[in-house]
Amino acid sequence: MQEGHPDLAAYPRFALLEGATPVQRLTRLEQRLGNVGIFVKRDDLMGLGGGGNKLRKLEFLIGEALAQGANTVITVGARQSNHARLTAAAAARAGLQCELVLTRSVPRTDATYTDNGNVLLDELLGATVHDLPGSEDALLFATRRATTLTELGRRVYVAPLGGSSPVGCLGYAACAVEIETQASEMGVHFDEVVVPHGSGGTHAGLVAGFVAQGRTAAFVRSHAVLADEDRSRIVSFEKSTATLDLLGHKAEFSASDLNIDDSHLGDGYGLPTDAMREALRTLARTEGLLLDPVYSGKAFAGLLHDVRTGRYRSGQNVLFLMTGGLPGLFAYRNAF
Repeated sequence: MQEGHPDLAAYPRFALLEGATPVQRLTRLEQRLGNVGIFVKRDDLMGLGGGGNKLRKLEFLIGEALAQGANTVITVGARQSNHARLTAAAAARAGLQCELVLTRSVPRTDATYTDNGNVLLDELLGATVHDLPGSEDALLFATRRATTLTELGRRVYVAPLGGSSPVGCLGYAACAVEIETQASEMGVHFDEVVVPHGSGGTHAGLVAGFVAQGRTAAFVRSHAVLADEDRSRIVSFEKSTATLDLLGHKAEFSASDLNIDDSHLGDGYGLPTDAMREALRTLARTEGLLLDPVYSGKAFAGLLHDVRTGRYRSGQNVLFLMTGGLPGLFAYRNAF
């Protein structure tokens, strides 16, 4: 199976995790749904800043920033960005100043959304928050802000949306190795790994990591929560091939080989769906586990639909990546 682990040693890395996150079996949910084995990879169980998948990317992004001599990190996101919150936490751990450029790109104006959840934690973690309208170009603002700070003598590193540069994607190439090791130790064969697809870095990194170990690109199934299937496919192909290049591997697949579904996107990014609400309640009431409403909630709704409609055969095993984002749930009180 494994052609060789991805070579990650060449890239600076700042430790933010306490070791491998656990894989757990959802036995009560399986009893309700039938004969498909359902497992979760608990990337929500990370200690720093409330936890979540962005910490894997930030290990390499902060590592790169420190290697470049940066003393300030700037990143961008939506008002309730999990990546922004964890960038603030990672910067605090690394002794860096942090600025967050957040756009009101989700059409919600209630105070629970605009001032609670991740935004509350951003300020507690010491980040300077720039609050922009949804129409503004956050990355352009961040670039100009970096220029201003550089002129004042600061050394600035700008991290992309979701931390999803090829360097950031290395975090999930490493996670692919971690999953293969855990599957071997557990004696479990996973037929598919399921993830949310936002900025695309988690999906792309996993694809790169698994392909480097001999898997097909389609082994990772992602449910789009930010853009439609066509756009998500383009993003993931560009990032997975660029990440494979960093790992010294050539991509032998096309964009059409990527396993992406946008049927649970709903009306758009950050906008609740009935299927998402049902998925959150189902997992909470069968397993006591909490999903976030923007990413994992919609992706888990996709997984439930796939199990119920027979996408997986009896006896197959699927691994769902719980990406975290729990603080955002408290910003969506009105949606429930």
